[in-house]
Formats: sequence, structure tokens, C-alpha cells
Amino acid sequence: MDSEYSDSYDMYWGTLGTVRPYSNFYPDRDVTEIVTALENKDTVTLLRILTNRNNAQRQVIAQVFQALTHKDIITALKKALSGDLELLLLELLMPPWSMKLTGLGTDEETLAEILSTRSGKQLQSISAAYKEMYKKDLEKEIESETSNDFEKLLKALLHKGCVAGVVQTDIETLSASLKGKKAEAGQWIDILTSRDVEHLDNGVLMGLELELGQTVDQIIEKRFSGDFRLGLKVLVQCIQNRDAYLATRLKTMKKEIVQRIMVSHSEEDLLCIRAAFIKLTGTSLYTTLQNHFKGDYLKALLAICRSED
Repeated sequence: MDSEYSDSYDMYWGTLGTVRPYSNFYPDRDVTEIVTALENKDTVTLLRILTNRNNAQRQVIAQVFQALTHKDIITALKKALSGDLELLLLELLMPPWSMKLTGLGTDEETLAEILSTRSGKQLQSISAAYKEMYKKDLEKEIESETSNDFEKLLKALLHKGCVAGVVQTDIETLSASLKGKKAEAGQWIDILTSRDVEHLDNGVLMGLELELGQTVDQIIEKRFSGDFRLGLKVLVQCIQNRDAYLATRLKTMKKEIVQRIMVSHSEEDLLCIRAAFIKLTGTSLYTTLQNHFKGDYLKALLAICRSED
């Protein structure tokens, strides 16, 4: 374990993230080292500092860098580095919540993943960050890029709440929505985006499976189609076991997916996702990363992952 990380680990052991506030934090000193590292293209130093500071501390580093050098740290990194490592370090330097936006506007599952794995309060922060970064309204962007029931699902997730419901009533409503020739999406959207996870997972979804003799995944596969089916499946998987779903995503070892999930969850629950990953695959995330990536990019991912399980 990195000595710098170990100092912070002792102080913040109660969190479920792998990246914690660095206890011996002196931003002026960090910036001095970063300036020298950028001049020499010293990736070892850049990795040591940026992966051992949490996001709030990285934002302070960016501000101090600007004050001391009169340059933007993002621009400086782009000039000194290239390729995958550059993209990863740039993502580490993005402000809180804006990092969660990486991937929006690309593929449907990424959209569903980001919106399904975040709380209503977190999504409010994401929407605000999106507007600040891109000068656009996130809901309007969703409207322009999606359509029909999938659009309705994503917009409902963006404004998800926690409305009290009766388990049996919700089961009956969902069951009734499936009886017509075409399943009704509205009830699924309304119930799955407005109830708490405990109510849905251990009550509604379990009861629906018992009543219909099929898993919810099988029901969705048979009765819905297209992007809405994909989005609904993602949402249900996140309701049933969010960590397991994210571990499944990581299992693809697609660079963009791995980077986004590891960075955006590094301060919150990456330890839980690591545990789900080894349960799913029989191999630790730390080892799997070594089998798929290499060089400084691998070192950066391992630094975020932190250790073997």
C-alpha cells in the first residue's frame, strides 16, 4: 500500500471508497511537484499525487496551480501528456459530479446506468453541474437525444423521488399492466422511479416474481422492447443489487466503462463494487485490470483500485 495512502487510510477507514482525503495535505507543495513533473513528463509523480488526493483536494490543487503559475492545470496536462493516461488524469481533475457526466450523450446503457445508480439528491447536483459545464439543461438534452418510453423513463429517473406506496397495490398495478396485448410502460416508470429500494426489491419485485412465476428480468425481456427494455433492465438490476450491476459493467473491461465507474465511485463505494466483482468473476478487480491494461494507464487504475482482494 502506498505510504501516502496509508496515512489517509487510517483516518478515513470508515468510508467505502478507495480514495480518501490525504491527511498531510499541502497544496503549495503538491503544485510545486506537479509543475516540475509536467516539465519533465514525470508520470510517476503525477500519478502519486493525483491518485492520493480526493476530488476536493484536487480542486484546491487546480486553484493553487492557477494562482502560482497563471496557467490552467488542465491545459498544462494536455500539453505534457497524451493518450489514455491524459484522459484519466483529466477526469480525476474534473469537479465533483461533473465527472459523473462522462458518457452522457453516447450510449443508452450509459445514460441508464448513471441515472439509475444515483440518488435524487445526487442527480440534482449532476443536473446543476451539467448546466454549468455545458450551458445546457440536462432534461432538454435527454429529450433531444431519446424518445418515447425510454425518454419518459430517463426523465422520471432524473426527478426520482420517494413516494410511499403499498406493496400489494404496486404488485397488482404492475401485474395488470402486463395483461393487455401491449404492456403498459407508464405504471412501471411511475412505480420504479418513485419508491425506495427496500419497498421495491424486497416487496414489489419479489412479490411480482412469485405471482407470475418468472423473474422480473424475464418479464421485461418478453413484454417490452428497444431502448425502454434496456433502460428498465438496468434500473431493475440497480434496484436489486447496484454493486453487482456495476461489477457486471466492469467485467466488460471496456476502457471507457472501467475508467468512468472507477473514478466516479472511487470516493463512495468502490470497495463494495470490488467485493461484488470478485464474487461475480472469481477474480479480483485488481488482478483483472493487470490482465487487460498496461503501462502508466494501468498504474493509474491500480492506484485508484488500491489493493488486491
